[in-house]
Amino acid sequence: MLGPGGRGAPGASGTLGTPGASGGPDVPGEPGIGRPDGVTARDLPDVLDDTERARLARFRRPADRERYLVAHTALRLVLGERLGRPPRTLRFGRAACPGCGEPHGRPVLAGGGAEPLEFSLSHGGRLAAVAVSRAAVGVDVEPQVTSAAVEEMSAVLHPAERLLLEQEAPPRRTAAFTRIWTRKEAYLKGLGIGLGRALDADDVTASPPGWLLADTRLDSHHVALAAALPAPPGRRGDAPGAYGTRCGVPADRATS
Repeated sequence: MLGPGGRGAPGASGTLGTPGASGGPDVPGEPGIGRPDGVTARDLPDVLDDTERARLARFRRPADRERYLVAHTALRLVLGERLGRPPRTLRFGRAACPGCGEPHGRPVLAGGGAEPLEFSLSHGGRLAAVAVSRAAVGVDVEPQVTSAAVEEMSAVLHPAERLLLEQEAPPRRTAAFTRIWTRKEAYLKGLGIGLGRALDADDVTASPPGWLLADTRLDSHHVALAAALPAPPGRRGDAPGAYGTRCGVPADRATS
């Protein structure tokens, strides 16, 4: 399960997939992990739209094409099941960016519906992750980084995150950095600002106010989920500019 102490975020669920992997299904109603047995691109239904198929055709490496196909098909299948709609008919758009108000924020379902449904998609290495919730949600999956990447990127982190890395023994530092980075990307995708927000603005070693962050390791990958908690009564959403102004990076790069 994705959740500290077994706790889950209300109304959120997740599915992870990797070709040829085995394991248990996801648990509806809380963050969870599912790993379909022996799934390959040949086993998948044809549900992608023209835009997704055009992007698929641009990948040169077969592994990249299969990862994209599995991830985006999984997203449509999960959303179609939750909404009771044919996966092929789903259409996607972008929410307004909370940094500037322009339409390059969190991916959304075009047309909405009676019950708002938020989602997030990520794929990295051999894994793909889908998260679905009634509130804002973000998910990220990353293979463990190299020690060179830790040296290069640690300086951009929050001071509390840098301190945690400094306290880790060198052999464990790459795993600690990848865990922090995955949690940070999941949180920023949940906010809808993505990498348009300064990477040192938030400490994700614990859950930021109003959010539940959880993570796990799977097949040498790190997976993190960020789910928004219910807002206090009377509180409204943040106005454009609340999360910084360096925009232009989609909130969920993996779905673009």
